[in-house]
Amino acid sequence: MSPSLPSPSASVGRRRVLGGLTAVAGTGLLAACGGGSKIGADQAPSAVPSFSGGDYKGPEVTLDYWNGFTGGDGPHMRAMVAAFNKQYAGRIQVRITTKQWSDFYPALPTAIAAGKGPDVAAMHVEWLSTFAARGTLLPLDDVVASLGLSENDFIPAVWKAGIWRDKRYSVPLDVHCLADYWNSRQLSRAGLKTAPTDRKGYEGALDELRKAGVAHPFWMPNKWPGHLMFMSLLWQFGGELYDAEGTSALWGSDAGLQALGWMRDQVDRGYSPGQVPQDGQYNAFKNNKVSFTWDGIWQINDLKDTAPNLKWGMSPVPVIGEKAAVWSSSHNFVITSQAARGDHKAEAAKVFIDHMSKQSAEWAKAGMIPARNSVRKDPAVAALPQVPLAKDPSVLHFLPPVPGIGDVQSASLELAVQKAVLGQSSPAAALKEGVATANKMLAANRKKYAQ
Repeated sequence: MSPSLPSPSASVGRRRVLGGLTAVAGTGLLAACGGGSKIGADQAPSAVPSFSGGDYKGPEVTLDYWNGFTGGDGPHMRAMVAAFNKQYAGRIQVRITTKQWSDFYPALPTAIAAGKGPDVAAMHVEWLSTFAARGTLLPLDDVVASLGLSENDFIPAVWKAGIWRDKRYSVPLDVHCLADYWNSRQLSRAGLKTAPTDRKGYEGALDELRKAGVAHPFWMPNKWPGHLMFMSLLWQFGGELYDAEGTSALWGSDAGLQALGWMRDQVDRGYSPGQVPQDGQYNAFKNNKVSFTWDGIWQINDLKDTAPNLKWGMSPVPVIGEKAAVWSSSHNFVITSQAARGDHKAEAAKVFIDHMSKQSAEWAKAGMIPARNSVRKDPAVAALPQVPLAKDPSVLHFLPPVPGIGDVQSASLELAVQKAVLGQSSPAAALKEGVATANKMLAANRKKYAQ
């Protein structure tokens, strides 16, 4: 993450925002990136012109730009690219290719190796270290310097995630996170005007909603976005995902047990059906069958477009644990090693990123939160419904910048959440099994990425 959906049956599109995070297990992405060979970022092409800002003075060039904005955010991105093409007509033209995120990441390394991939791309923050470590991206320190960007104007975790081995490989565009969506009419029936913000109030509201005739007010997903909910709760209970070096999984802690136990409790207490099908909770919300659902801020535009009669509100995810925390991610602009093979392409790509990074206020209309603190302070941006969720950036938590972390998550953490929520394993057993798998994969990744 993003997206509006073509229809309820096509609601897998909602996972487009972060679909790539869970899509690559078993797809051969790592092999395509170089398998077990010790390829490092220092082997990426680097003999490209530096960028110092200003206008493009090279010959006319066409750039291929890949992204995964296939939903309601897509028209906004296409409009931004069209505006760039108009401004740079006869000099730089950007040819945009939009893929499902689940197709984007597996296809990227092979396409670049064949010279048929993108010169510039938008990528999730949790994938930056993986592709930088494999030499697939070009450093962007000169672009950042020319824009005058610094950590002081960004959420620290987002800013730091773009650095690999002391070089910067991305320019952050946005931040997106989970939010608590609620059905205004159903809450009214239970005597509530807004969603409660703490555990006692939230669980009390669920009881009142059941008394008011809502059979299952809070459906608990076992797949998307169940793992994002688990991570949010883990951080709320004071836990961490991995150690600082990315060598050990820590989510099997007492904090993890409390988080996953609370998720399963929603089923045991009857607030949720026992088996919620993929996207079932979101479709039920859109059809007035669910009072609360946790989902991404990108759903704002989808709800406006596809559920115009639904009366809903949006709040930060409630504090079920000891402190506010919520899963978050970020889209970042990158330049691939393919751009270094074409005359002036890397230079033109840097001009494109320079231009697009200045449009983050426009991009906020797609339902995203601008990554830059200064842009979020703009009155027009601050008035957007999703922006207040980043009022305190310290509550926004991100996956650590560990190469290969996406594969680890999908093969271990996500399966643990699924088994526990479905009642196939106890939360404790599911976490123990998942952590064992994660630690084996982390050890293999250290060799694979020559850390």
